[in-house]
Amino acid sequence: MIIAKELTRKFGDFTAVDRLNLEIKPSEIYGFLGPNGAGKTTTIRMLTGSLSITSGTVKILDMDIAEKPIEIKKRIGVVPEEPKMYGNLKGKEFVDFIINIYKVNRQETLGRLKELCDIFDINYLEDFINDYSHGMKQKLMVATVLMRKPDVIFLDEPTVGLDAKSAKILKMLIQKYAEEGTTIFFTTHILEIAEKMCKRIGIINKGKLIAEGTLNELRTKSRYKTLEDIFLELTGGEEVSDLIKEL
Repeated sequence: MIIAKELTRKFGDFTAVDRLNLEIKPSEIYGFLGPNGAGKTTTIRMLTGSLSITSGTVKILDMDIAEKPIEIKKRIGVVPEEPKMYGNLKGKEFVDFIINIYKVNRQETLGRLKELCDIFDINYLEDFINDYSHGMKQKLMVATVLMRKPDVIFLDEPTVGLDAKSAKILKMLIQKYAEEGTTIFFTTHILEIAEKMCKRIGIINKGKLIAEGTLNELRTKSRYKTLEDIFLELTGGEEVSDLIKEL
C-alpha cells in the first residue's frame, strides 16, 4: 500500500530524510515515531505528494507518486498536525468544497459526515472556520477525511488539540477503519497510543530509520520492555532521569 525506496529530502546542505525505506501492508496500522525534528512530517509530506523528493521513489496503491500524483491523492486522506483550512468559509462550505474537489457521491458522503459529526459533537458547521479553536478545526478535518473512506490515511499527530473523549473516539475509528481494509500511517508523540494500536512501528532519528518491527521485535533489540523506554534508548534519551535528578 505504501512503498518508499531510498527516500531522501535535502534542504540545502541539510538532509532532513536520509535514504528511508518503508513497506506498509494493507490494513496495517503503522506508527512512525521520532523526536522533534527527526523527519516525520517531512516524510509524510513526501509520501502524500505535497513536498518534492530530492531522490528515491514512492509508490502508493502501486502507483508512482511522480507519475500519478492526482490519482493517488484521490484515494488517500491526510490529517496534518496543523489543520490547513480556509478561515473565511463556514464549516458547511468547507465540506462542500471537499466533496466537489474529490468528486465523491454527495448523498453517501454527507450521510457518513452526519454520523461523524454526531459522535465528535461537531455542531458548528454554520460558523466561520476562523472562529474555531484548534480542537474544533482538528475534528472537522478528521471528519472530512473519514467521510470519504480513503484507501490510505495519513495522520500527523492527530490527537493534538483534541479533548480526551474525541481522542478516544478517533483511536477507535482508526482501528475500525483498519479492520475494514484501510491502511493507516500515523505519527504520534504519545507512545502509549502507538504501543496499544500499531501492528508495526518505525522509529526515525536525524532523518534515518533506526528501528522497525512489531513491539515484540523491538523488545528483542533492547533491554527494555515498554515502548517508551525502547524509544528513549534508541534515540539517546536515556539520560533524562539523571538530568532531572541534577536539577
